[in-house]
Amino acid sequence: MTALTDLTIAGARDCLRKGEVTATELTEACITAVEAADTLNAFVHKTPDIARAQAAAADQRLKAGDAPDLCGIPLGIKDLFCTRGVPSQAASRILQGFRPEYESTVTQQLFDQGAVMLGKLNMDEFAMGSSNETSCYGDAVNPWRVDDRLLTPGGSSGGSAAAVAAGLCLGATGTDTGGSIRQPAAFTGITGIKPTYGRVSRWGIVAFASSLDQAGPMTRDVRDAAIMLAAMSGHDPKDSTSADLPVPDFEAALTGDIRGQTIGIPREYRMDGMPPEIEALWSRGAEMLRDGGARIVDISLPHTKYALPAYYVIAPAEASSNLARYDGVRFGHRATLAQGDGVTEMYEKTRAEGFGPEVQRRVMVGTYVLSAGFYDAYYNRARRVRALIRRDFEAVFADGVDAILTPATPSAAFGLGEMAAADPIQMYLNDVFTVTVNLAGLPGISVPAGLDANGLPLGLQLIGPPWEEGDLLNIAYSLERAANFVEKPSRWW
Repeated sequence: MTALTDLTIAGARDCLRKGEVTATELTEACITAVEAADTLNAFVHKTPDIARAQAAAADQRLKAGDAPDLCGIPLGIKDLFCTRGVPSQAASRILQGFRPEYESTVTQQLFDQGAVMLGKLNMDEFAMGSSNETSCYGDAVNPWRVDDRLLTPGGSSGGSAAAVAAGLCLGATGTDTGGSIRQPAAFTGITGIKPTYGRVSRWGIVAFASSLDQAGPMTRDVRDAAIMLAAMSGHDPKDSTSADLPVPDFEAALTGDIRGQTIGIPREYRMDGMPPEIEALWSRGAEMLRDGGARIVDISLPHTKYALPAYYVIAPAEASSNLARYDGVRFGHRATLAQGDGVTEMYEKTRAEGFGPEVQRRVMVGTYVLSAGFYDAYYNRARRVRALIRRDFEAVFADGVDAILTPATPSAAFGLGEMAAADPIQMYLNDVFTVTVNLAGLPGISVPAGLDANGLPLGLQLIGPPWEEGDLLNIAYSLERAANFVEKPSRWW
């Protein structure tokens, strides 16, 4: 049974179609793995009954020869996705007890293909965090460890990353507002892609920053990411930002041939104090791509240094607006009121009790930068910087660059509690290599490429032009094959 949980999505798909295993057997193996891994705190709402029913239905489709790629594949769903009748709390106390009457577009598309939901996955509260330490469910734990130190799986999609890396599910949904798919993927030795903004519907996903949020898959390898991304993508009339474009066959794009491709190395990403092992991995990644036939060129993205400040103005501003709806009136947590309290006191007490410290911090920052006296000084200026960052990328791609190679993170996974809320700025710096991609609305993928001195995984990031996920995945596939990262965490949980 353990071997079944080690299958990739592509491998399981082929076994299911050949009749070598049933969806029910595969699902039971994953349910057993999930039950045995409570120490990781990756799954926060388990749905074994739903999973078994979906697996039985998938087996019927497989027998009938009606088997899309994800038919019978057990997945984990980040708690940010609304799932009909199943708790969907965004890891926040303020949404306690909320069971949606509807299904998010992404999960509906996955279930239409016959995918199996094992349960909902841990995350940072409202996707605000880089370590999965702001969750109302408690910390998710990285299956990789050094000695007895418990490490972060990254955030905000920490539960998704931990579950895939530990073999609890074959793939998982994630969301990425400033790096929340790519950073945890790098920290746990898996693959994660943030598609172009608008490629995947945001309908039914709890909003953090609406102009930045984008859903994507977290998987064991690039082929699985291509398979799952195709199932998640597509135009959705319920989402005004969803692009009305055809969805390519991303898996068919994985030829591994990158001869003649031009890969840019941005000089601005060589930052002071960058750890030598990150620098070495980056150089090695460039060499791997060069050996595959790509041309490596130096490029400039001059406004990169302004990306983090711009992001941490725009994202909190949008969060302040989006989270105004959580007031204790319509759904979720409502504070107990004292005699004489009115509606204002109810709002204040409910939001103070329901939102954790990091969410409160970002809401207050966002409200401040949107206020009358500071709107132009902060928010409008950040929007102008964002436009400059987007133009930097447009100029590079117009000059013939097919993809950009950077580190995914400034370090390997750090210990839980080592970067506490006492120094939020240090935590925010984890997004230094990833936020530009969200600000520019581009696709970006993290691929595991090596280990640090402590034996922890490190990832490399590839950034592509808008709507070119197929080419980006193929370059990532070439890099993956050259890196040959096969290490897995030792089972200790």
